[in-house]
Amino acid sequence: MAIRNLANYLRAYRKADGLSQEEVAFLLGTRCGTKVSRYELFRRKPTLETVFAYQVIFGVPASELFAGVFRKVERETLKRARRLAERLSRDQSGKRAVRKVETLSRLMAPKHHSNT
Repeated sequence: MAIRNLANYLRAYRKADGLSQEEVAFLLGTRCGTKVSRYELFRRKPTLETVFAYQVIFGVPASELFAGVFRKVERETLKRARRLAERLSRDQSGKRAVRKVETLSRLMAPKHHSNT
């Protein structure tokens, strides 16, 4: 059975650190905890600045704080990388095409990404 990640782990980290939603809101530079609640419930997508602020607050990489989202983006990106590599291999030749395919192959290597 595959392990399914939550879209984000913001609430878990906030609770583990003993912070209220209002306190996290203050650290994020917003006025009330409602926005924090919406981020935790994934009813609102945080900006890139907010994602990095969460990373600073909890000391955890954004890819772990938003593990479910990260895994989804990773799968979709790798799928597109495979399709692009196939297309380049089939349609182009020459040094530039070879370099592109090598780059995509490194991107798709298991050590480069998580096993999903």
